[in-house]
Amino acid sequence: MPPEGSASLTSRPEWQALISHQQELEQIHMRDLFRDDPARANRFFVQGAGLSLDYSRNRVTDATLGKLTALAHACGVPERIEAMFRGAIINLTENRPALHVALRDPGDQPIMVDGKDITPEISDTLQRMEEFVEDIRHQRRTGRTGKAFTDVVSIGIGGSFLGPKLVSEALKPYWHGRLNAHYVANIDGTQIAEVLKCVDPETTLFLIQSKSFRTQETLENSKAARDWFLRQGGTIDDIAAHFIAVTTNTSEAVNFGIAEENLFPMWDWVGGRYSLWSAIGLPVALTIGMANFRALLSGAHAMDNHFRKTPLEQNLPVVMAMLGIWYNNFWGAESYAILPYDHYLRSLPAHLQQVDMESNGKRVTQHGEPLTCHSGPVIWGGVGANGQHAFHQLLHQGTRLIPADFIIPLKSHNNIADHHAALFANCLSQSRALMAGKTLQQAKDELAQEGLPEADIEALAPHKVIPGNRPSNTLLMEKATPESVGALIALYEHRTFVQGIIWDLDSFDQWGVELGKQLGKGILDRLLSESGQVTEASDSSTDNLIRLFRSR
Repeated sequence: MPPEGSASLTSRPEWQALISHQQELEQIHMRDLFRDDPARANRFFVQGAGLSLDYSRNRVTDATLGKLTALAHACGVPERIEAMFRGAIINLTENRPALHVALRDPGDQPIMVDGKDITPEISDTLQRMEEFVEDIRHQRRTGRTGKAFTDVVSIGIGGSFLGPKLVSEALKPYWHGRLNAHYVANIDGTQIAEVLKCVDPETTLFLIQSKSFRTQETLENSKAARDWFLRQGGTIDDIAAHFIAVTTNTSEAVNFGIAEENLFPMWDWVGGRYSLWSAIGLPVALTIGMANFRALLSGAHAMDNHFRKTPLEQNLPVVMAMLGIWYNNFWGAESYAILPYDHYLRSLPAHLQQVDMESNGKRVTQHGEPLTCHSGPVIWGGVGANGQHAFHQLLHQGTRLIPADFIIPLKSHNNIADHHAALFANCLSQSRALMAGKTLQQAKDELAQEGLPEADIEALAPHKVIPGNRPSNTLLMEKATPESVGALIALYEHRTFVQGIIWDLDSFDQWGVELGKQLGKGILDRLLSESGQVTEASDSSTDNLIRLFRSR
């Protein structure tokens, strides 16, 4: 059941109209919608910023879209979109704007934050990034022994890790070959240990990505990297040649050994999960070159323009957001599957988990009132066609309704025989199977054609029935280029924001992650102390597990 609380959203007439409309559509199968409307695929198709969306395989009609659009207008979606681009305070709990869109805006119009135009600082940072990348690329900047850098190890977590890792993988065909990128996030020492086995201390550049320069996982991994570097022949003075940082905490970074000229800024008006477009994207720029990094920004900016200027009915992020609202709040869908049919996009589900679940995993409105409906769903997924031999079984025949986004380029970077045609066929067949399914009679007819006895047909046919009527979107791009990948990521950022507007959430804070950090400090102190004494309120489970750890 939805949580109890204020009825401001769920009592809206637009919300109530959607409840009634859902009841009307409940007994209608998508097979019938396609049968009765030959032009359906053409009408339920929108484009923007180089991306195309076929959303015809959804449990919607023209009336549904009209009612969803009416709800979006009633909740102030156009006004809130404009407020974000203007730099208004939309992160209320932290009293900040959310201006990741400014990072990819090449225009010369001022963008004001606290009375200051932030565009010169953004431009200056991009220029510094370009100079740094070119110095590394052309060996004007080398390691301590004069050898060219061959590897960059990016140490961060959350948005400082997931976004850059995704884009580095997504744009692997654009790597210039002079640097390999490695990413370390986990506090599990195994990850940093395995990465350090693969690199040479004379030719490795370490990039520490931490806004506060106090994030436990990032700081401990950075210390481990520094200690390894010093054990391998480096000196304290050499750290300046091999370590750079993206942070706001200049003093701590300098104390760590990083030269001030090797520090790049972060800003309070950019949340971590939206920071890819800033200097946090340095490992991407180092591997694909700054021209391609700017093309990534350009693709995202094209989606920003589409989002800001396109009517809601033809607006890619808005259409996808409202379809998500439709299934989450009116059909009881509890999760959402992201299915990229491109090996280079294999980390997209993990990045979107943070973008969506950290943004909209909230239980109160931005004014602190309990929600009267469910907020963000569980985001999960995996790369196609691997998932077809794993979790797609649940999508097709499970008892839960799980909407899915199929994402695939029309062209591959690697034209091997008929592989891409086969991949594309798998993508289309899966979305069609989810929509059409297989009836009991169809299952019986198939078994009869195989010559099975009637008794066996009756026993086996129910197991082969696939109900269908499972919704999905098909999202297309020409090819996975810097521009299209930038547009794709920006699309999902905006989709998440629109859903937060509908639910009246603050999509740009993340207070839920703080409690574990606070408790973790006290537990760590006990694990490492000589006595292991309880110094704060605890529980018997935690106490027993601490004793078990200390006994080993």
